[in-house]
Amino acid sequence: MARQNAILDSASAKAARFTIPRARALTRHPIFVLGALLVLLLATLIFATRIGTVSIESAQIIAVVFKRALGVDLGIVWSAAEESIIWQIRLPRVLGAAIVGAGLAGAGVVFQGLLRNSMADPYLLGTSGGAALAATLAFLVPFSLGFATFGFVPFAAFLGALLAALLVYRIARVGMHTPITTLLLAGFAVSSMLAAIMSALMLLSRGTLERVVLWTLGGVSASGWNMLLAVTPLIALGSMLAFWLSHDLDAFLLGEEQAAALGVNVERKKFILLCVGALMTGAAVALSGLVGFVGLIVPHVTRILLGPRHRLLLPASLLCGAIFLVIADLIARTVIAPQEIPLGVVTALIGAPFFIVLLRRTKKDYIF
Repeated sequence: MARQNAILDSASAKAARFTIPRARALTRHPIFVLGALLVLLLATLIFATRIGTVSIESAQIIAVVFKRALGVDLGIVWSAAEESIIWQIRLPRVLGAAIVGAGLAGAGVVFQGLLRNSMADPYLLGTSGGAALAATLAFLVPFSLGFATFGFVPFAAFLGALLAALLVYRIARVGMHTPITTLLLAGFAVSSMLAAIMSALMLLSRGTLERVVLWTLGGVSASGWNMLLAVTPLIALGSMLAFWLSHDLDAFLLGEEQAAALGVNVERKKFILLCVGALMTGAAVALSGLVGFVGLIVPHVTRILLGPRHRLLLPASLLCGAIFLVIADLIARTVIAPQEIPLGVVTALIGAPFFIVLLRRTKKDYIF
């Protein structure tokens, strides 16, 4: 306990100047904060499910969910068409957006804590390049393949993200150590190389160009429950592992030497955290393609509001990421309906200006 308190107090003192003073009081009531965010997420899910070409009442949405998921009849009447819209079309997509948002935000927390840099992104260490190249190769396959509930493209993107992260780690390892700077440089080099290979493949096979571009622009592809049932356990597993390692993430904020002095097996935990972040990123990419800014902005803003302690920061970021991407997906499918804007475009249009304003207001680098 003394070791844990030392980690938390030192990390908090180091990052306290970045936390909004009035919001620091929120950290004294973590259950209230997480409960409020959970209620807000549920309200956002219901609201997003209501909106579409056919407007549906909130009571009907709740009744259908209770009936289909729990077998409980609330005595509310709905038509077969409304049930189909809710259960087969809107709810899988809305929940898919929430799962992807939570996964990317959670991965952002892990990478920012591991790299001691609040500008770190889930796609920083080659995961986006690996996913994009693998997806491009999958588009070029002249026949259809499937793996359990995954289609071939999502499965390839997931596997490519994981393999790219492991390749970056292997390249960056020097003897028995993996310096953070070397890890970042290796991630940049591998991402650039993979992007170049992907561009060459797209030029050699122009027939796949449009499909690959649309995939890289992002969009929740859940049109049913199979993909959600496959991806959700992976992101849940990654989230639980990250929460289990939250004290180690706190220790990393102090630097590797001080973390080692506090009893953290730095190299082993660094590898585990890299795998956890890559797992969550790969699972999210498999469901949505490349969606930027979620894993960068959500942990950054949540850290300003709630401070750096990962036992609160991680679950709060998961909930905030889910809320943010559900809203962004709602905008993407409704603002110019019946056409849709790619989800990655919406998150960039929302995230980039917001992040610029945030940096201008703080007038600090905000790097641990």
